[in-house]
Amino acid sequence: MSDNKQQQGQLNIELDEKTAEGTYCNLAIINHSASEFVVDFVGIMPGVPKAKVKSRIVLTPQHAKRLLKALGENIHRFETAHGVISDTDHPQVPLSFGPAGQA
Repeated sequence: MSDNKQQQGQLNIELDEKTAEGTYCNLAIINHSASEFVVDFVGIMPGVPKAKVKSRIVLTPQHAKRLLKALGENIHRFETAHGVISDTDHPQVPLSFGPAGQA
């Protein structure tokens, strides 16, 4: 394959130092509409009653499904190499997104 054809099929992705450091988050809140999925990544600290959204990612439904598939494939490869990831009990996280509904 010529260099020109090879270059056309490649995507050059840049990663600056600050982004490369990453941001620790231990909660993802996912919402969706008919046209997009919104994933908010949050860092919750024990004993701290307030938490901030560290990052928000907006995806099309098609990209959300591709992300699901890619995560599944990567988890499978991880577990093949390192053993099964235990799914611990889900701790109660007090979330309030506005007024609570009443029955």
